[in-house]
Amino acid sequence: MVDRTDGAPAVRARARTRDRALAVAGSVVAAGAVWVVGEPLLGQELVVEQPGQEPRDLGAGAFLVFSLASALLGWALLAVLERATSHAARIWTAVAVAVLAVSFLPLTGVEATGGTKAVLALAHLAVGAVLIPVFWRTTRGEGR
Repeated sequence: MVDRTDGAPAVRARARTRDRALAVAGSVVAAGAVWVVGEPLLGQELVVEQPGQEPRDLGAGAFLVFSLASALLGWALLAVLERATSHAARIWTAVAVAVLAVSFLPLTGVEATGGTKAVLALAHLAVGAVLIPVFWRTTRGEGR
């Protein structure tokens, strides 16, 4: 017997995975670009100090690792939600926007120059601006 399925679900799944992987990479590139503009190009020293701790210089590695970790955690949450509910896009987007908003709170509790805080805030926004629309667009099922 000949299999007459067109493979469309498999093709869509591969496209979804590719698009999400590109979004993860794009978010890391976006965070890295913010760091490059902030520190080497504009000369802003990205140093933060928390009460009771030594000052910490935030290098490119910190920007890249934190953006990659955030993106992968977001993808994992989306994958879980897609298996659990038909409203994954709505729930994930609400959670992602809330996490993005909450991610600005630590900026109020550290000692840093205004320029450093601006660069950090822009990095948060850059990662969110890449991930949120792409992950939302690639969500399976109904409920968008």
